[in-house]
Amino acid sequence: MDDVILQTPRLTLRTIPASFATQVLDFVVRNYEFHRPWDPLVSESFFTFAAQQERLHNDEKLRQNGLTIRLWMFAYDDTHCEQVIGYLSFANIIRGAFQSCHLGYKIDYRMTNKGLMTEALREAIRFAFEELRLHRIEANIMPRNMPSRRVVAKLGFENEGLARQYLKINGVWEDHLHYVILNPSV
Repeated sequence: MDDVILQTPRLTLRTIPASFATQVLDFVVRNYEFHRPWDPLVSESFFTFAAQQERLHNDEKLRQNGLTIRLWMFAYDDTHCEQVIGYLSFANIIRGAFQSCHLGYKIDYRMTNKGLMTEALREAIRFAFEELRLHRIEANIMPRNMPSRRVVAKLGFENEGLARQYLKINGVWEDHLHYVILNPSV
């Protein structure tokens, strides 16, 4: 799959090459404490330029194989894409009879409560349904993560139930609510 660039009134969403490792590392370090309650444990090496460069190389391989698309968020007026303010990903893309994926997303702690993630996801979901022709997008969210639950509710995701001990987050097997949105035109 080719590079992807999407625009919203306030954002640019795009795939990025490994040359953006410095911007990604800055985002990861800056937001570590904010995201820690919702993340798996990572080693100290995760917080290095080399690790983020490898992450971006892996993203490229997965995108080329049609398995994952990670779109990094930049302010619309950040024309040189100098500061990452978030990302979203469509991972575990499965074709055939399933035509489905898992959604993940993070935003900079300084950008919360501005509707930016909702705006980004609305455009990305449009892309996933219209361009990728996916049928189903799944988001798994810890019950206590109310901000994330509010975002998917605004976008029309439906709660299909509780997945017990679904993911190991911050060293603990955590329950997750299973949210789904279906493509109305497929």
